[in-house]
Amino acid sequence: VQLVESGGGLVQAGGSLKLSCAASGRTFSNYDMGWFRQAPGKEREFVALIRFRGSSTAYADSVKGRFTISRDNAKNTVYLQMNSLKPEDTAVYYCSVRIPTGGGEYEYKYWGQGTQVTVSS
Repeated sequence: VQLVESGGGLVQAGGSLKLSCAASGRTFSNYDMGWFRQAPGKEREFVALIRFRGSSTAYADSVKGRFTISRDNAKNTVYLQMNSLKPEDTAVYYCSVRIPTGGGEYEYKYWGQGTQVTVSS
């Protein structure tokens, strides 16, 4: 599976960005997709998840109400609309495929190269 993120950039606090993640190599519509981020000196953290049909989403508390995850299975693409951005949202953002491992468990496998988001105060 190949994942390519895009849409990052420099934005002022309060602004918006929309990230895209284009997937290839598997039947995209069969898999849940997630967004993660990693700030300098910090561990990678979960941001948002969307189920394979797009019927259900989940968000980290830190972005709830500001970020929206969506997907277009016809385009093999998942999006992250980020509004009301804060300096603490500055990070490299990654998308990933969530793979079932059995027994109701999952793992995030296949990562893109990431896209940098920088929010200035």
